[in-house]
Amino acid sequence: MKQINGTMMQYFEWYMDCKQNLWNDIVDDAENLSKLGITALWLPPAYKGFLGKDEVGYGVYDVYDLGEFDQKGTIKTKYGSKDEYLNCINVLKQNGIESYADIVLNHKMGADMLQTIPANKVDWGNHNEIISNQETVRVATKYTFPGRKHKYSDFEWNWTHFNGIDYDENLKEHAIFKFKDKNWNDAVDEEYGNYDYLMGADIDFTNPKVVEECIKWGKWYLDLTNVDGLRLDAVKHIPAHFYKMWIEEMRNKTGKELFTVGEYWSGDVEKLHRYITETEGKISLFDVPLHYNLAEASKNENYDLSKILDHTLVKENPSMAVTFVDNHDTQPGQALESFVDRWFKPAAYSLILLRNEGYPCVFYGDFYGIPHNNIEPLEELKTILELRKEKAYGEQTDYFDNPNFIGWTRRGDKEHLKSGLAVVISNSCDGEKRMYIGEEYAGSIFIDSLNNCEDEIQIDDEGYGNFKVKAKSTSIWVKE
Repeated sequence: MKQINGTMMQYFEWYMDCKQNLWNDIVDDAENLSKLGITALWLPPAYKGFLGKDEVGYGVYDVYDLGEFDQKGTIKTKYGSKDEYLNCINVLKQNGIESYADIVLNHKMGADMLQTIPANKVDWGNHNEIISNQETVRVATKYTFPGRKHKYSDFEWNWTHFNGIDYDENLKEHAIFKFKDKNWNDAVDEEYGNYDYLMGADIDFTNPKVVEECIKWGKWYLDLTNVDGLRLDAVKHIPAHFYKMWIEEMRNKTGKELFTVGEYWSGDVEKLHRYITETEGKISLFDVPLHYNLAEASKNENYDLSKILDHTLVKENPSMAVTFVDNHDTQPGQALESFVDRWFKPAAYSLILLRNEGYPCVFYGDFYGIPHNNIEPLEELKTILELRKEKAYGEQTDYFDNPNFIGWTRRGDKEHLKSGLAVVISNSCDGEKRMYIGEEYAGSIFIDSLNNCEDEIQIDDEGYGNFKVKAKSTSIWVKE
C-alpha cells in the first residue's frame, strides 16, 4: 500500500561489490532508512543467475533457488543466502518498510544441456522478417536444475517452452533464431517489428504449461517470502494479458494489494497509457518519459524548464506513475545509459520528492554513490528526503511559467507541524520568483535548506515571498 508521502528506494546499482552480503547490509541499514522516510525497498532479483555470485539478477537461471542450492558455482546469490533474504524482509517489516521483489520472467540463461532443433534466423532490425531457410541449430534450452533435485518443483524446461534464442553452438553464431512452428508473442511492443525477443532463451507465454508453471512459482514465492509488492522486469517484451492475469492470480492468492510497478521502457507516454489500459490499471509503471526529460534538461542549456513535466505519466496519469531520476540501467556504462548530470540532480529529486503527484523511487547509486565510476553520493539527497518526510504537505501552487526559472510552493497542513516549503530551480543565471505560500505565513522568515542562498526571505502580508535561486541550482525555502 502506498503511504501518504511514501518513498521507495531501489537498493542496488549495477556494479555494487556487496560480497554476497547485501541482505545483511540491508538489515544493518533498515533503522536508518526508516528514519529517512523510506517506506519501501525495491530489492534486486533474489534468485540464482547464470553468472552465479557475479550475476546482478537479470540473467535468470533458477527462480526456485534463492541462495539455497550449489548451482552455478555458488550456494549464495550475489546478494546472499535464502535465509538471509527472508530475514532481511522480516527486519524491514519491523522497521515499517515494505519489500518489493524484482520479478524476471521474460527469459532464462545458463541452461544445463543443449538441444538440437530446427529454426529460422530473423532480422535483428525486424524480428518479423525471416532471413534464412530452416536450419538445424544446437541451443541452450534444457534446464534440469541438477543442484536442486526437483525440490519445490519438478518442472524441467526444454526448447518447446521457448520461442527463440540468440546463439547457435553448432556454428558459434550470434543471431536471433526463431524455433520451428513458433511465433513471437503478440501484445508486446512493436519496436523491431515485434519486441517479444529480448535476450537469452525467450519464454513462450502461449504455452499452457509455461503459464501454469509461472503461476505456480509466483504463488510459491509469495508464500515463502511474504514480500509486500512486485517490480516486473521488461514488461514490454511480455504479452500484456499474461501479466494482467498473473497479477490477479497473485492478489487472489495473498489477499493483499501487492503494489506492482512494471518496467515498460519507452519515452513515449502514449505506449505507457496503452499498457495501463491493456492491463486494466492493475500495474503502475515507471515514468520513463520523465526520466528522459530530466536527463535532457541536465544536458541541454537551452532546455525549457516550464515544459519539464510535459508528456510524462506523472502529469497525465499521476496515480499510476512511479517517478525516478536514474536506475541500474541508466547509470554510466549500462545498456540504457542516460545519467542525469550532477548539477541538475537536486532539481530532479526535488521534482519527484517534493511535489504531491507520483510515487517516487530513489536510486541507491545517487544516495550511496557508485565507486566503480568514482561517483560520490549526492549530499543534498538526504536533506531532500528529510524535507519530504517533514515538510512536503498541503496545497501545491505551481509556477512553471518561465523557460529558465520554475518553482512551486506547498502550503503545509495542520497534521504536520512546521510543514510547508517553496522550491525554485534555475538552469541559467541568478533569479527569483514571487510565489504564494499562504497568509498564515505573513511576517515569517524563510531560509534555503540547501544553503545555496544565504539570504533570508520575509513573507509579505498577502502571503507571498520573493524566493531567490542562484545560477544553475536549486533552493528549497522553509520557515526558519
